[in-house]
Amino acid sequence: MSFDTLGLAAELLRAVGEQGYSEPTPIQRQVIPAILAGRDVLAGAQTGTGKTAGFALPLLQRLNASPIRNGRRPIRALILTPTRELAAQVSASIRTYGRHLPLQSTVVFGGVKINPQIQRLRRGVDILVATPGRLLDHISQKTVNLSQVEILVLDEADRMLDMGFIHDIRKVLALLPKSSARQSLLFSATLSNAVKQLSARLLNRPKLIEVTRCNATAARIEQVVHPVDKCRKRELLSHMIGSRNWRQVLVFTRTKHGANRLAQQLERDGLSAAAIHGNKSQGARTRALSGFKHGEVRVLVATDIAARGLDIVQLPHVVNYELPNVAEDYVHRIGRTGRAGNQGQAISLACIDEHELLRHIEQLLQHKIPQVVLEGYEPDPGIRAEPIQNGRNGKRRNGKPHPQSGNPLADRPRRRSSAKRPAGKRRWESSGSYSAQRHR
Repeated sequence: MSFDTLGLAAELLRAVGEQGYSEPTPIQRQVIPAILAGRDVLAGAQTGTGKTAGFALPLLQRLNASPIRNGRRPIRALILTPTRELAAQVSASIRTYGRHLPLQSTVVFGGVKINPQIQRLRRGVDILVATPGRLLDHISQKTVNLSQVEILVLDEADRMLDMGFIHDIRKVLALLPKSSARQSLLFSATLSNAVKQLSARLLNRPKLIEVTRCNATAARIEQVVHPVDKCRKRELLSHMIGSRNWRQVLVFTRTKHGANRLAQQLERDGLSAAAIHGNKSQGARTRALSGFKHGEVRVLVATDIAARGLDIVQLPHVVNYELPNVAEDYVHRIGRTGRAGNQGQAISLACIDEHELLRHIEQLLQHKIPQVVLEGYEPDPGIRAEPIQNGRNGKRRNGKPHPQSGNPLADRPRRRSSAKRPAGKRRWESSGSYSAQRHR
């Protein structure tokens, strides 16, 4: 099947061809005709399968079929995303696919000055891509009018719920035309019960489209776990990058402080590295990501803020320096590689106190991840594991609730290993206390 069998306009087919795409992905084959027919859609597909083009192409075609002839352009399509990076990526895709159409679009998100965004909105746009917080800022300043929105898209809906955006979403929905007067689309890598409950309130007789098993990982991603002591993780990571001549590596940590520290350590090891997380300014995040994409930065160290929204088509390696507290985040992290039909490799460095987190990940995937102990980095059997939380119900192993159950590792006391450390090595410390909010 080719794109020209889906009923897309010639201008869109031309833009798709200029990007080198000839055949639609499975999600695109199902979702594009449904959106063109005016149906509400609840769509789930593993990350990297082309969901953005799946809603962007038919959205552009439907708006172009009924242009506004006179006066200032009202906002006719609203696309909500959970992160700045994803908003910027979606906006770029809208501009790319709509380059031959007379439609205008813009993007608004936090972390940058609001005045340039206000000036752009005043000139009129057909399509607005936004993060919920900055959109509400514009609404409070009366620079955005959503009363004429014809198409609403919630991209990565499960992530927005995880990040606590449900109240912001409800505020936005109250300003939109009623559901029967607009087309609503929910796209997500996972279709959790929470997403389905949201869709029941938001969508009008939606078409459900799922092209892969929920929480599946791409078949082209080679996954492996390297057991290693926590105190030797950084040493092993530097060794793998150097000895295997990796030129582009995305590394995930749990915390913002951990991302900064690891990037600095890798720089001292002679590897060009940068950190990206929620405490970085938008300018710093954009520069780090741009340097990584263009080969100026060899290692990008990120918190889960980068687990979604980073579209680096040929990214070869993803490393879980620390396993995520929530198993579903593992799927999104490793989904940054193996995109658009390319091969990818996902490596996890797991110490003994992460075995419970690894077990939850394998339960979610419904298969074991191969474990390979690298010569010279064998874990010390004398190191005892610290009790950790399971990342799901906020309880200690004895079943008692944690004082901050929203974060399984909150307020964990610092402890030092009693194991004898090798000469010249830094003393092993636990990762300390974590804030009650997820690190994005």
